Amino acid sequence: MQGRWKRYLPILEWGRRYNRDTLVSDLLAAVIVTIMLIPQSLAYALLAGLPMETGLYASMLPLVAYALFGTSTSLSVGPVAVVSLMTASAVAPVAEAGSVAYIEAAVLLALLSGGMLLLFGVLRMGFLASFLSHPVIAGFITASGIIIAVSQLGHVLGVRGSGDNLWHLLGSLLSQWRALHWPTLLIGGGALAFLFWSRSGLQPLLQRTGLSQRAASTLARTGPVLAVIVTSLLAWWLDLGARGVALVGEIPAGLPGFTLPSSIPPLWSELLLSALLISIIGFVESVSVGHTLAARRRERIAPDQELIGLGAANVASGVSGGFPVTGGFSRSIVNFDAGAATPAAGAFTALGIALVALFFTPWLAWLPKATLAATIIVAVLSLVDLGILKRSWDYGLSDFAAVAITIGVTLLLGVETGVACGVLVSLALHLYKTSRPHMAVVGEVPGTGHFRNVERHQVITRSDILSLRIDESLYFANASFVESRLYGILEKYPETRHVILMCTAVNEIDLSALEALESINRQLAEREITLHLSEVKGPVMDVLAHTHFLEELTGKVFLSHHHAVQQVMEMEDEKRGDPVRNWVI
Repeated sequence: MQGRWKRYLPILEWGRRYNRDTLVSDLLAAVIVTIMLIPQSLAYALLAGLPMETGLYASMLPLVAYALFGTSTSLSVGPVAVVSLMTASAVAPVAEAGSVAYIEAAVLLALLSGGMLLLFGVLRMGFLASFLSHPVIAGFITASGIIIAVSQLGHVLGVRGSGDNLWHLLGSLLSQWRALHWPTLLIGGGALAFLFWSRSGLQPLLQRTGLSQRAASTLARTGPVLAVIVTSLLAWWLDLGARGVALVGEIPAGLPGFTLPSSIPPLWSELLLSALLISIIGFVESVSVGHTLAARRRERIAPDQELIGLGAANVASGVSGGFPVTGGFSRSIVNFDAGAATPAAGAFTALGIALVALFFTPWLAWLPKATLAATIIVAVLSLVDLGILKRSWDYGLSDFAAVAITIGVTLLLGVETGVACGVLVSLALHLYKTSRPHMAVVGEVPGTGHFRNVERHQVITRSDILSLRIDESLYFANASFVESRLYGILEKYPETRHVILMCTAVNEIDLSALEALESINRQLAEREITLHLSEVKGPVMDVLAHTHFLEELTGKVFLSHHHAVQQVMEMEDEKRGDPVRNWVI
């Protein structure tokens, strides 16, 4: 019983080992991440089209919930760029931006996403991390990064940009170029220039002051905080709000209350698909970061439990007035580099954000929105990887198609359509490839007992024995192809008396494939050809044992292909009385 509780509450495991040194490490990491998370939480609330305080709300209870249920020692959960964009794309069609209904829809989206993740976790569906192929994820994140960056240019330029895809956004911005607001551009452009420089130039500068490489690297990642402080002071000193520069304005002080949206019945069905996509994308992104950081410390994370941890975090965000959250790459890296030893570092970060929400929100009123937009642009451009197009092209057409279609559809039609098309393309390409499995005629490499493709190696074969290797599991999509392909190969080997199917790569045979094998067995028998199987895996044999196929099989099932060829060869040689004549090289 105690083991089961530990599986669902990892805090019971790492909490027993908690000590003073661990506490100091977690507190130091929490201070650094809190400083970094303040501008990020505000920026991603802006990206999601929500009031600024919701960014702070989404950075409190979710971190506590993940600390209780999560398995990564370094993952920092909270608002992230891609999920914030997906939130805006999902909520915009069902509610007017800035309205109470819009906020409630975002809250409901977090609750739906959290509920789905919890359900997936209880059902142990951690394999969802492999559901989306890397090309699709890379293409989606690249396209999303471009859309996010362009969507924030309006805040930097001082104009209103609108649209849910690249062309609408560009058209909206270009139509307003005469309305360019120069004070806003100076603030936003200056913040952009500083943030781009700080990514490569701030660390060497800090190291020249005597800081260690690790300390300088960690502090350099908090460059956005310096941009926030400087531009806020400029806005206060020059009264930039009166000059038309958009400021964050008053943020309600205090902690979030526990509420549920009042509009659940009419909205939940419209948000269901979006919640599912956000759940899967957020989980894949989070687990990828978690695995990467865990590998550096020779630790491991449990994907099934991560589903529960992220689900609890999203439910916590929803009940506290936030929006969907997941593990963030940049924050998690900072958390890792700062020495976070347990998930408690996230709980301490939540405490830091709570203190900011209680006592420091008046200081944020002078913060220019252009600075937050610059923070988002710099953060997401690091996610853009157009080089994936060339790498996938060099590797294979199917991966390139998945990447190109995902990027193109996301840019042209929007985020949700893009990821849906990416998933469909991946599944279609997988079905296409597995529906036409590679089938090789094999022969023995002389003196080795190993069998290889006759077209690639110098091997020994016999004209009356056809050894055929199938390099794929057999299922409904490829059953008829395998059958017709086998008959086509037989036409090239008219002297064949025995067909031996080498099943090394066959991990499964479904009912459709079984029917195809039964048909092959009957058709070959009519031609006076015996069908044998070799190297059939245990689970496959277990399935076949519950059918009549093995009883009706005209030949035998052999443990090894070498053994199969030897026995069939001896049997034929006894009939012919000539053991050498039919061998060829």
